[in-house]
Amino acid sequence: MMMIMKLMRLMVELGQALHFIYSREFWRMAVFWTISLVASYLHLFFQRIFSQSSNAYPHSLPPKSMLRRPVCIVTGATSGLGAAAAYGLSRKGFFVVLVGRSSKLLYKTVERIKAQNRDAQLKAFDVDLSSFQSILKFRVSLEKWLLDSDMHSSIQLLVNNAGILATSHRTTADGYDQMMATNYMGAFSLTKFLLPLIRNSPVGSRIVNVTSFTHRSVFNMQVDKETVSGRCFWTPKQYPYAHIYQYSKLCILLFSYQLHQQLQLMDKPCQVSVNAADPGAVETNLMREVPSCLSRLAFRILKLLGLLQSPDIGACSILDAALAPPEISGEYFFGGKGRTLNSSKLSYSVDLAEKLWTTSCDLFEELQLASMEKER
Repeated sequence: MMMIMKLMRLMVELGQALHFIYSREFWRMAVFWTISLVASYLHLFFQRIFSQSSNAYPHSLPPKSMLRRPVCIVTGATSGLGAAAAYGLSRKGFFVVLVGRSSKLLYKTVERIKAQNRDAQLKAFDVDLSSFQSILKFRVSLEKWLLDSDMHSSIQLLVNNAGILATSHRTTADGYDQMMATNYMGAFSLTKFLLPLIRNSPVGSRIVNVTSFTHRSVFNMQVDKETVSGRCFWTPKQYPYAHIYQYSKLCILLFSYQLHQQLQLMDKPCQVSVNAADPGAVETNLMREVPSCLSRLAFRILKLLGLLQSPDIGACSILDAALAPPEISGEYFFGGKGRTLNSSKLSYSVDLAEKLWTTSCDLFEELQLASMEKER
């Protein structure tokens, strides 16, 4: 009986895998994403050989000044890159606020970090970044916690790491595509809400947005409310999950560069820096919705090519972006060892960045109004 059940499960998994392979999105991932990853490493290689100037930055911890410990927030901290980054930042002396969707997984992450670093100071908040209401609630809870803990009402570091790869369409309570809401609009909304606390820091503060080499697979881009909310991607035939994922990662990169420019105009001298971090290909549970036989095969191939990293190694780019000297802003960190690269040509489009900024602000205001209406 057990053998029959195992055989049936294997047949179901093979059927799902075959269905997956026949989709255009699978080949977008298999071909274009691999090319984008290899291109990034080749760029790094040629930069090291031919570049006259250094494109690597040493780590620099923020001065504590009147702070007991600098406070940082890491989203998507329940596992993988987020958990690894949270641990690394706790080792650097930060009071780390872990943000994730599962209180159970957050608790496990906190326990694991404390087992590795007895001096770690941690606080966990259960937040769903695909929900505007959940983000709003977090901001209120965070401000209250800072006040009750007799800490300075400020944040020194925000790491927008949370992201998902959803292979089927799901709509959020706000009417957004879940992947776009989590990967981009969640990060944008959280940053907008927390920017007053970030700017209130008595020492230099920083925002790090985690992006992906997959952004290089986007060759043209439309920016309007329908695309940024993800509603335009809804089709009855097929959910273009790979296209949406790489689009969301280009959005987070355009947002990073535009926010860098906006902050430069707000403050003279600017006390807030913004960097983007690309961890490369990392063995995490990001591909949990891909048939397991295919995800295992992909990991094996990437490992044979020397392109697959553990979360601890992948998180190095995040730590590099977070701990670069305070004057470093508007950079794209990739490859660890403090190294930076140029991202895709499209990611530096001023027109696209300005359109995305305006559209995102409009959507943010709409979500705020909708939230106020619900409270009445």
